[in-house]
Amino acid sequence: MKRAIPVVVLSIAGLVPVWRYEPSIGGTTSTTESASTPSASASAGSGSSSGTVVKGTLLQTEKGPVQVQVTFDGDKITAVKMLQQPNHPQTTAAVPVLISETLKAQSADIDTVSGATITSDAYKKSLQAAIDSNAESASTASPSASASASASASAAASKTVSGSTVNTDKGPVQVSVTFEGDKITAVKMLQQPNHPQTTAAVPVLISETLKAQSADVATVSGATITSDGYKESLQAAIDAKG
Repeated sequence: MKRAIPVVVLSIAGLVPVWRYEPSIGGTTSTTESASTPSASASAGSGSSSGTVVKGTLLQTEKGPVQVQVTFDGDKITAVKMLQQPNHPQTTAAVPVLISETLKAQSADIDTVSGATITSDAYKKSLQAAIDSNAESASTASPSASASASASASAAASKTVSGSTVNTDKGPVQVSVTFEGDKITAVKMLQQPNHPQTTAAVPVLISETLKAQSADVATVSGATITSDGYKESLQAAIDAKG
């Protein structure tokens, strides 16, 4: 009987950290995982169930299966729940520490809990798989949403205005001007005289307009009439845009 008492006392003492466990910032336990039968139903959780819920990879360890479920609000981890874990006192004590550290770190880059190395490593792998899956889902949805938003913004900001038709001795001249906000981004000739001088002058006039961002551009030598008609129609488009 004298030899049996210390064993009983030590066994009871060994259970005290489990019954009185409170998560600590250091996140360590001093015991070692024992080879008990795994329990697939054992779980521990933290936080709200709202948001995007993603399951991590199921990992089979020598101590039993480990799988986490992570709740995200965008990229933020708001909750972690153990779906499967080894049925050991050391794991039971380690899980709240792992979850607490995950919520602080907002990643799987957390310390291994001493005495529960196998569970800690599997937890981090399952957690990382859930984080990767959430990021992949976000990146898949993001481009289409971005493209749609960008197209809408572009359509709202872009505006094309036709200038007045100016009848000259050489023929009618009319331009259309595309604006993004107040910026002139394009000029197109809707009507122009059918002359070589006009054909050569138009690209010069448009180029100078894009630089000057106004109708205050120089007349092209040899195409004075077309240049004057172009500038008049351009100014009318600028005035009409407001």
